[in-house]
Amino acid sequence: MRKLKLSAACLILSGSLICSSCIGSFGLWSSLKDWNNNIGNKFVNEIVFLAFHIVPVYEVAYLADIIVLNSIEFWSGSNPLAENIGTVKTIKGENGEYLVRTNEDGYTITKKGEEDKPLNLVYNKEKNTWNASAEGQTFELITMNEDGTITFKQEDGTPMTVSPDLQGMISARQSNSQSLFVAR
Repeated sequence: MRKLKLSAACLILSGSLICSSCIGSFGLWSSLKDWNNNIGNKFVNEIVFLAFHIVPVYEVAYLADIIVLNSIEFWSGSNPLAENIGTVKTIKGENGEYLVRTNEDGYTITKKGEEDKPLNLVYNKEKNTWNASAEGQTFELITMNEDGTITFKQEDGTPMTVSPDLQGMISARQSNSQSLFVAR
């Protein structure tokens, strides 16, 4: 009886996550599915479909959409993978309005009225890093590691590795706030 109650509770909790109010556009999974639909005839599509379920490509894409991309879409109002290259959106920030242009390898961000001072966020596939460049200077923001963790340099220059979940983000914030208090 206890096992039945636990199973029912797990089923209800799972259902509540699936039926939440923000489902997002699932841009990565949709792009993968659309690519599969256009690679050949229905037999080739079915073979690729089955292969992508055996090697969990669809599952990983779906999980990435649920955890990362749909969260970004919820907070920013747009999914990075659902946008077309060259699309420019206006975002209101604390210090004014910014223009965000989607590039093939990242984004270009400029403050309205200061278009001659862009900030480029560029993804380097070879090194698996996100980099920022502005005013002729480039520096590495984060490195995405093979084990799923993220490494970044703290303000004092020492590297810190965190998991990309809530606990990892809390650790990173606490580390940065402590270094800010020490520096002041």
